[in-house]
Amino acid sequence: MNFTQELNWIRRHMPRTARMVSQLGDCRGKKVTICTHLDIKMVPLYEGFLKQGGELFVTTCNPTTVRDEVVSYLSSLGAKTHAWLNMSQADWEQSLQQALDWQPDYVCEFGAEIMSRLQQRPGQTMKAGLEGTGSGVSRLKQANMTFPVFNWDDLDAKEGLHNRHMVGLTAWQAFFERTRMTLHEKNVVVIGYGLVGQGVAFSARAYGGAVTVAERDPARRLMAQYDGWHVSELDDAIAQADVVVTATGARNVITARHLRALKSGAFVMNVGHVSDEIDTSELDLTQGEEVLPHIYEYQQGNKHFFLLANGAMFNLTASFGDSVNAFDVTLAIMASGLAHIMGEGANADPGFYLLPDAVWKPAVSAITLDTPASQ
Repeated sequence: MNFTQELNWIRRHMPRTARMVSQLGDCRGKKVTICTHLDIKMVPLYEGFLKQGGELFVTTCNPTTVRDEVVSYLSSLGAKTHAWLNMSQADWEQSLQQALDWQPDYVCEFGAEIMSRLQQRPGQTMKAGLEGTGSGVSRLKQANMTFPVFNWDDLDAKEGLHNRHMVGLTAWQAFFERTRMTLHEKNVVVIGYGLVGQGVAFSARAYGGAVTVAERDPARRLMAQYDGWHVSELDDAIAQADVVVTATGARNVITARHLRALKSGAFVMNVGHVSDEIDTSELDLTQGEEVLPHIYEYQQGNKHFFLLANGAMFNLTASFGDSVNAFDVTLAIMASGLAHIMGEGANADPGFYLLPDAVWKPAVSAITLDTPASQ
């Protein structure tokens, strides 16, 4: 399937997004910077904005999840772009600087890389922003906001659909596809018991794994116990793990010491927003042998372990991520948020807000699936 065929298929099966994009209206004079995963499923929103007259600067929140065809396509529609697959840290930092220098009116991002920098930029003219990840929300809650920002990560529809159900399901689908293995007879350690960790754990058990949860927060530990999981300290659990999954949104959850403690042949997988949930500072990532696509083997004395996608977000780096129909809900919410910040939301006082119910609930209402002609 080529890019055009794939995109046409996605358009046909994202009716909620199409409905919300049509309600963006005349976007002429609107300057929006995006810093998100540049996955093909994002295209229906971005192309709609561009075709309705908007100006777009495109960079990425994660260089490992960029599809170069997406960047090229958006560029052909008039977007300014500075992103490519596996761009270096220096190139990525330069892209963020270019995004700032472009002086956007609005920012839509995952991870708050741009908006956190804008807080420190004298004379910035930002009108409003939109943030869609737990890590970005945590980051911005600590900031003294100088413009209004709307959080859509904590919405029931986003948390309950994407965070709780899709990440775990698609992570294990990617695991099966890439390793050619199942979870039967495997001890799976899930680190973190937020909504993403819950989905990872329940999906792992459904697929035959024996699951242990490692969670530092006392309330979440108790929740995991009430859900019937074996709960353990990470230091105790990791040596017995066949598969370890990070699902926290925090940095360096797995340290070099933990990697040394792994049993030989263990798999390590991250489903968090960026790669730094796993501390690879003591690994020479150029020495990992890619034994299968996205499966990197590292030697540790007389042992070895497999680091999936070298620690990047595995379900989107190594596979397709959310299903098209589920992501239709997610992207429709984002489209409704974009419409809000370009309208009434820009009039809000500086601060951090949950996206209002009246904005996003129409985006997720039922719609009859249509099969429009290819665009």
